Amino acid sequence: MHISKIDLNLFTVFETIYTEGSVTRASQQLHLTQPAISHSLNRLRQLFDDPLFVRQGHAMVSTPLARSIIEPVRQALRGLEVTLADTGIFDPSLARKQFTLALRDVLESTVLPPLLESVTGQAPMIDMAAIQVDRRELVGELAAGSLDVAIDMLLPLPNEIRREKISQDTTVVLARQGHPLVDGALELETYLAAEHILASSRRKGPGLEDFELSRLGLQRRIRLRCQHYFAACRVVSQTDLLLTMPEGYARIANLQFGNQILPLPITMPSWDVYLYWHQNVENDPANRWLREQVIQAFRAQAY
Repeated sequence: MHISKIDLNLFTVFETIYTEGSVTRASQQLHLTQPAISHSLNRLRQLFDDPLFVRQGHAMVSTPLARSIIEPVRQALRGLEVTLADTGIFDPSLARKQFTLALRDVLESTVLPPLLESVTGQAPMIDMAAIQVDRRELVGELAAGSLDVAIDMLLPLPNEIRREKISQDTTVVLARQGHPLVDGALELETYLAAEHILASSRRKGPGLEDFELSRLGLQRRIRLRCQHYFAACRVVSQTDLLLTMPEGYARIANLQFGNQILPLPITMPSWDVYLYWHQNVENDPANRWLREQVIQAFRAQAY
């Protein structure tokens, strides 16, 4: 069938149902009625001679055919968006759009408050979604347009992924008030004698600070390994364990606990944070506006 005989809006509906997993949520995202979405889905099913989505409980689960075509469809839609955007001007005060950002959970508390404060003031109809993406899938998701930008540490990504360093942080150590070994200062000998918490999403393996200690022929005792810095801050406030973490997030996560925040007694490389986007959207006015907002949000959190 020739493309001239196909309503290209059907592919926007297809991509939104795939992303949302729900006809109801797709209708909300596209500002269309549910019957309109269902009608478009029926036309797509006839076009491909495949159900595309099968209801399981409250979710619409994609068929193998739908999974095989989603990335080409996303890339085609993103190409059209960029082509149209290059000929026009992005006005955030009038735009209806959802931006999707990939970032680690440790960065959410840092960037989202100032980012949403700025965006909601300028763009009343722009929504944001912050998600975590497997780093191995980052290039494909940025290329397909399912991600607008990603925020992460320095990663070995191909040249098609543009990047800009947007933040640099130091490493600090947290200890509870009244700690028997730590009172406003922390020597290396004390650091090594204490027991520690390692906050990591990985199930095993050393932290960055352990690599630096090993280079010096030193080692510390990890008494607790947990997933999130916030939980670790609370444990610190109720034990004699020490926690090593980035300073920016430490000052946010530690607000309600009042732990001591002390310099790490060894030299560590800085925690450099980068903003990533695909070369296809380098000159896209909407994506460029989003990148400016993210950069300003990190500047607002500078300590």
